Amino acid sequence: MTDHTQDNSADITTQARTDRSFEAIADHFEKKVYGGLKGKIRLAVLRRDIFEYAQTKSQSLGRPLRILDVGAGLAQIAIELAAQGHTLVINDISASMLSKAQTQVATFEADNNTKLDITWMVCPYQQLPAKFAEDHSDKFDLILCHALLEWLAKPAEIMDFFDAQLSPQGAISLCFYNPASFDYRNLIMGNFNLLDRTLEGDYAADNKKSLTPNHPVAMQEVQAWLQYHHYKIMLESGLRVFHDYAPLKRGGHNDPEAVIKMELRYSQLTPYKWLGRYLHILATAGT
Repeated sequence: MTDHTQDNSADITTQARTDRSFEAIADHFEKKVYGGLKGKIRLAVLRRDIFEYAQTKSQSLGRPLRILDVGAGLAQIAIELAAQGHTLVINDISASMLSKAQTQVATFEADNNTKLDITWMVCPYQQLPAKFAEDHSDKFDLILCHALLEWLAKPAEIMDFFDAQLSPQGAISLCFYNPASFDYRNLIMGNFNLLDRTLEGDYAADNKKSLTPNHPVAMQEVQAWLQYHHYKIMLESGLRVFHDYAPLKRGGHNDPEAVIKMELRYSQLTPYKWLGRYLHILATAGT
């Protein structure tokens, strides 16, 4: 009689979820995510949502904000916030990704004869509390967490991290992949076999360079986390609410600036915002 216990355990170990790093495909990530109009739309919506809040919050406090970007990747928004005078801690698990971000900063500093207030930390976000304790760091007025939830093995656990690192009345900026948009786009494209597979929650891609998350987190789940941890949602936006659904580029779709203008216009309107390929939530701590 054959004992299959060891084989089953090996299968479970093989399938165990782990936090995703883009260390090996940093160049591909940079080109795919930010190399075209999709990236410009993403940045346009995030700039509008975050910069207005940061300016208002900084004025109310009478000082620059202390901001953490966790799982920052190329850290475009964080770098621009630093250029506005805020103090940044920029973190990612991938040294290659942060190296690209540091190159952007070096170029900006040389071109503008200035020095940005940025601390770089290469590590999983779970190691940040110990590093902050060593530095006797203050808590943060704003925490950015963009396109990270869907790549974490246990995404809900990051809420405890936010609770511990956010200052009273501080805010978190969550940008995450919208699984409903995956379903809707594949309905439009007629990829019904793929949707049959994802009906069971299997979004796994065969291509190791794929940037479609294997385990996206639904909007309702994130909203439930925020409610449980006593956060108040200030705004909700959709990123790319129509651009990705238009395979035939006609009329205004041929004008990138017009596309961005319309994406911004509809990004906070119901029901269109819920079709965004990514969703952005800005929420404040406390009741």
